[in-house]
Parts: sequence; C-alpha cells; structure tokens
Amino acid sequence: MDLNKDNRAQRMAAFLTAAGWGDANLAPMSADASFRRYIRLHLDDQSTLVMDAPPAHEDVRPFVLVDTHLRGLGFSAPDILSEDAENGFLLLEDFGDATFTNLLNSGADEDMLYALATDVLIALHALEIQVVTPEWLPPYNDKRLRDEAVLLLDWFMPAQGLDVSIDARSAFERIWLDLFAHVHVGPRTLVLRDFHVDNLMHLPDRPGVKACGLLDFQDALAGHPAYDLMSLLQDARRDIEPALQARMLERYTDALNIHGPARTEFERAYAILAAQRHAKVIGIFTRLDRRDAKPHYLNHIARLWRLLEQALTHPALNEMKAWMDAHIPAAKRHAPDAAS
Repeated sequence: MDLNKDNRAQRMAAFLTAAGWGDANLAPMSADASFRRYIRLHLDDQSTLVMDAPPAHEDVRPFVLVDTHLRGLGFSAPDILSEDAENGFLLLEDFGDATFTNLLNSGADEDMLYALATDVLIALHALEIQVVTPEWLPPYNDKRLRDEAVLLLDWFMPAQGLDVSIDARSAFERIWLDLFAHVHVGPRTLVLRDFHVDNLMHLPDRPGVKACGLLDFQDALAGHPAYDLMSLLQDARRDIEPALQARMLERYTDALNIHGPARTEFERAYAILAAQRHAKVIGIFTRLDRRDAKPHYLNHIARLWRLLEQALTHPALNEMKAWMDAHIPAAKRHAPDAAS
C-alpha cells in the first residue's frame, strides 16, 4: 500500500467535504508536465475542478496570487472557490473542455482564436507597469533566463552524447547575458510564461477579451512583452503558418503603436527570447523523458529545433548561432532516443 498516496486521498476528501463537495463524483483529467493534477467534480448539475499540487513539489500560493491579480485586472482566470495552501489543494471554477487546442483540432477558425489570444496580450500590455506588475511579482532577470537556457546543456546534450567543456559552458552563458541586456532595456509587463493554445479556453458567453479563459500562469514574472506573444506564435507543440504569425504580430504592434525603431527593438527582443525559450524547452522535454518517464514530449523536439534555428537567423544572435554550430552538429538536432 502506498501510504503517502492513501494519506493524500484522505486529505483531499476532507478538503472537499469542508468545501461542500464531499459527495461529488470525481473524474480525473490528464496530467500536465508538472507534478500537478486536475480532477473534475460533478455534483447534481454543477461541476468544478480540484487542483492537486503536492506541497513537496508544488506551491499553490503563486497561482492564487496571479489568479486574483488577473481577475482584478479584468481577465478571465478561474474563480478560486476554496483553498488549502498547506496541503496543496484548490477548488477552481470549471471553464469546460473548449481549450483552443481542442477547438483547433476540431476545425475551429484559427484566425479568430489567435486574434482573441493576441487581443488579450494587447489589453494586458496596454496597462500601466505600476498596475500590471505588483511588487510581489518576481523579475524575469538574468539568472532566471540563464538558468533556463542552460537546461539545453544539462539535459539535451548529454542525452545526445555531446560533451560541453567548462570553457564552452562559460562562453554559452556569457553570450546569453550579452543578449539579455537587449531584452532588459525594453518595457516591462506581466509575463504569463506559458501562453499558448493548450492553456487558453474559449468562453464565448463572455464579452471582449474575457472570452479567453487563462490557465497555467503560476510561474508569471515581470518581463518583456515580446515573450508571451512569441510563446503563442512559436508554439512548442503545434505548427503555425508563418503568414498567421505575421498577421498576429502586425495586429499586436499596430494596436500598441510599435513602429520604427521601437519595432526593430521589439523584433530583436522577440528573437532573443524565442531562442532562449526554445533552448530551454528542448532541455525540459528531454528532462521529462529522462527524469520523469514522460517520453511523449520528445515528439516535439524536432519542431523546437526548427524554431530555434529560425530564431538564430536574426543578426543579433550571430554569436549564439556560431556557438550552436560549433557544439551541437546538425545531425544531433533531433529527439534523443527515449530513456524509458
């Protein structure tokens, strides 16, 4: 018997009883890439969701902070119906099953959904920095950005049998720090960090940008506004036509009057952050296989390498491109064999 699992089930049962959902029928949902899991509850004609986030691995308090902040700003984050931060349980409003991913797979209007998601970012980034980035929101600083980028070295390269010397690692980190200086001179905003179609819900009964439900934002930071637009349009899990990417980029920059030198600086930050994110996610998806026995994430690594190579064509990234060419041969830029 798994005593820890049994004990956690008892704690969840007590949490649900205290919240008035003790008699609900439980329907487990698919897990995500973290240690969190979600369970849908049905009671009479109502439904809600439980977030089960074991405190040894996850902390629900950042989710609560960002969720409350987003709703206060007028966006559709789920209402928090009950909270037990000590034991890692939240009872959340159920947005249903209409993720943008599910809708797109069913033939929904791609332009409409991406325009709605882009409009959310336009509305968010139009807010004053003092309003949108409260003091408790951590910065997306050099250390965080660098530590994420080196996941490529720590997980992907060993999985492909590639060694990285101390000098090569030092050069890799130095090049990134030089690049991040271009990102930090730009404007600041609330960066949700996983803003893509898997984490967006269509809520058609709500007006304007409220029609876009937001999920998975607990890792939010204060950073450059290009980040979330890039993660939407250069999705690790989905191919997006360049023409659609260009239309949404124009929609965003026109709405926020980003033209001339400001547009050039924005596109530079966009390319730098794209390269950083794709390097990070290649490392994370390899780690999910090697450490967490989740090999299906390896299926996306070929796409991520295409996106990374595309980002490296920006002139600002010439030195990083040279490092990649010297240390990760083209023949190794694919998914490693699954460890499990």
